[in-house]
Amino acid sequence: MAKKEIDVVTPVPQVSSEATTALLRELVAHLRQNRTQLREEWARRITEAQLLTAMTKEEIFAEATSVYDNYVEVLESGSIEALQAYARNLSERIIPRGVETQEVVGVVLLLRDVLARSLFKKYQSNFDLLNRVLDAYEPAANRIATTVSVGFVQERERIIRQQQEAIRELSTPVLQVRERLLILPIIGVIDPQRSRQLTEQLLRGIRANRAKVVVIDITGVPTIDSKVANHLVQTVEASRLMGATVIVTGLSSEIAQTLVTIGVDLGKMKTVGDLQGGIEEAERLLGYKVITSGETSQLLSA
Repeated sequence: MAKKEIDVVTPVPQVSSEATTALLRELVAHLRQNRTQLREEWARRITEAQLLTAMTKEEIFAEATSVYDNYVEVLESGSIEALQAYARNLSERIIPRGVETQEVVGVVLLLRDVLARSLFKKYQSNFDLLNRVLDAYEPAANRIATTVSVGFVQERERIIRQQQEAIRELSTPVLQVRERLLILPIIGVIDPQRSRQLTEQLLRGIRANRAKVVVIDITGVPTIDSKVANHLVQTVEASRLMGATVIVTGLSSEIAQTLVTIGVDLGKMKTVGDLQGGIEEAERLLGYKVITSGETSQLLSA
């Protein structure tokens, strides 16, 4: 009977948490002792790599100093919350300067490289100790790099969302022409997200101005799909429930065909050919008498 061979796996020695803490303390002491040299080396590498080009050398050095000190502090304390707060603060400062995400990632990885090279130099005569130091350092360094990068991306996305919201508000202004009369001129492509935002703005405007008539002018809208067309009808209905009559002006032939194709009940939607006609109709609904210049002269002559 053949004997089954058994593979013998040599266990890998694990570094205890106490040993890791001791190694990190030694590492932190080394980084603080060599702070000036390592910080200058890092700033030089940033410039050579053409990162943070939107900032001056003085600004790069100032930020490098701040990041370095926070980096070492996190290595010592292990406080990820403090690092997250610092990453947000850093992002708020440098994003307005035009710094890109890949630059931030590159800068943090450069710091990790500079510090790792310093450790190789310090412990090159004791390979076993070097491995143990790197085993303690690398997980912490990777966590710092990830936290700073994620914090930057999140802050950048927040700023982009704010900018998009501001652009949408500017692109769909609700204008008060006179008491109880609002105009909503829409220009450009309407997607589902913009149509929802448009409805929210309009309903807020109706309530804030106690509007009775709203003129929605879509002369500047090239086309809309069936989903947006249905949302437009819902906007008209929501406005009616808030006590306002909606007049839609500037329908193109393509948009009119879309409304017919999807089976919109046009009896629920008041339409007028152009904006001027829509304003005149709105004023009539509000009880204003529209008098042309010719009629005015006749009244005056009478």
